[in-house]
Amino acid sequence: MRKAFGLALITAAFGIAAEGPVSFSAAAQRGIQLAGTGQCREALPLLRKAQGHIEDADLKRSLGTAGVKCALAVNQQDDALRFIQALNHEFPHDPEILYLTTHVFSDLSIRASQELLYSAPASPQVHQLNAEALETQGKWKEAEYEYKAVLEKDPRMAGIHYRIGRLILSQPKTDTTFADARREFEAELAVDPKNAGAEYVLGEIARQSEEWPNAIDHFSRAVKLDVHFADAFLGLGRALTAADKPGEAIAPLETAVRLQPDNPAAHFYLATAYRHAGRREDADRELAVHKKKSDEAAARREHLHESLAGPQQAHPTQQ
Repeated sequence: MRKAFGLALITAAFGIAAEGPVSFSAAAQRGIQLAGTGQCREALPLLRKAQGHIEDADLKRSLGTAGVKCALAVNQQDDALRFIQALNHEFPHDPEILYLTTHVFSDLSIRASQELLYSAPASPQVHQLNAEALETQGKWKEAEYEYKAVLEKDPRMAGIHYRIGRLILSQPKTDTTFADARREFEAELAVDPKNAGAEYVLGEIARQSEEWPNAIDHFSRAVKLDVHFADAFLGLGRALTAADKPGEAIAPLETAVRLQPDNPAAHFYLATAYRHAGRREDADRELAVHKKKSDEAAARREHLHESLAGPQQAHPTQQ
């Protein structure tokens, strides 16, 4: 009896005496207050306790935001992920939450890369990390050198030949670009026969070289490896149409349209296949959809441009 009474006094002192809305609310408010003064180790247990039990939207947002910042401050990465996932679930498409999410994952990425560099500085993964960073900076040659360093350490590491091939295609074209890239993608398939991306790019290289049977073979393998690979279905349909097989092209192009209904190109190439197959009514319908989707895409681009540019001030001479 005395023990139970003492416990009640202790929990009441923290404002969380009973397991109910009032106690969870009090725990959240106290946790937020502690977080605001940098007392994150004391705040986190209270914020964890209250998470999932708060109904008020403003308090829920404040709890989650405080929880994220405190979890990162004391390097509790699991807690940071739980809080940010809950915020995104409760406030989808919210600009502030999305902005916070960007910084959370950026911070976690930096911490993981630092840990990798500290714990395994000579590993192939460090070279790969360097290569990816160089690639994002457009330093193609330097990135390629790092990827090749990965292969020196682990010749069977999946994905590396694919990345080198992609780098080759990203650089200014030469007489050997396609041959060099093709060699890398074929090497990737020798390491990873289930790489649908490598099959797709080989199909694109063959299509651009008007090697229709080869293109059809690669695209066909890509769509078998990944049944949701819309671009591969689109490539297969285009290659079949170009090879004078419009009847066979219709099915993959219809799949591409189903997977990417807002892609104007998918509707255009399906319309082309329909027309070549003598289905004029279907072709006209798809061309109409193509125009509609093209107009919508143009409007979205214009809206995005205006949003980024902001309101335009009239020039003094125009006033």
